[in-house]
Amino acid sequence: MSATDEWEDEKGQRMTDVIERDVAYAHGDTRMLGWFVAPAGAAGAPVVVLVHDAFGLGSALKSLARRYADLGYAVFAADVWGDRREPASGDDIGRLIGSMAADREDWLGRIGAAHVAAASQPEVAAERIASVGYCFGGASVIEYVRTGGISRGIASIHGGLDLVAQDWSAPTATARVLLCTGADDPMAAPRHWQPIKAGLTAAGIDWELDLYGGVQHGFTNPKSDDLPTPGVAYDPRAAARAWASTQRFLAEVLDE
Repeated sequence: MSATDEWEDEKGQRMTDVIERDVAYAHGDTRMLGWFVAPAGAAGAPVVVLVHDAFGLGSALKSLARRYADLGYAVFAADVWGDRREPASGDDIGRLIGSMAADREDWLGRIGAAHVAAASQPEVAAERIASVGYCFGGASVIEYVRTGGISRGIASIHGGLDLVAQDWSAPTATARVLLCTGADDPMAAPRHWQPIKAGLTAAGIDWELDLYGGVQHGFTNPKSDDLPTPGVAYDPRAAARAWASTQRFLAEVLDE
């Protein structure tokens, strides 16, 4: 159901009359409930597929989706875990991510299904689609391009680069790639991002790596500080830098 909502943008101004709705979709036996938000009156709008971090599609990701919508984009927030599941512990997160890494066909099928659902929304221009992912979502969007997914470009923010496979024989060569990662992220160490860089280069893909000194994994999410996991920490300065880079990147790939 379409609805209107209201929120504050980064300047503290009230934003009203926006489109918001749940979107049910599926992959195999997995029922997923995505969330769509767009400026009121959107028609033929570029669309951003937003892939959540380990915490799932909850209120924090909805707030983030609204920030992207405030830039003028339609946004489809994916529900990769299914049924809007929000893991409550590090163990639960580990099991979910492990299940995806163990079955990449299912993992990439869920990411592909989100892109199909996003492109089918009546307010969007299906050919003007980009993908942005955080943490687990950051690895997901890289995997999507690595395996030939349809996207003009992907931005991976503190992606779990240790999850990315190394076969770059059939990527989306026309996509552009932005990687924003912390230099002290144990899940995105040089041994993880160097093979990605080599694969992107060999495929002729336009790529950029923003590497933030002294920054750890999960730097955009304050909830990272609640996890008893070494190498994971919120960093508002790095978060602001990644946000600025992502805005510029999306303008390059979607607004031209």
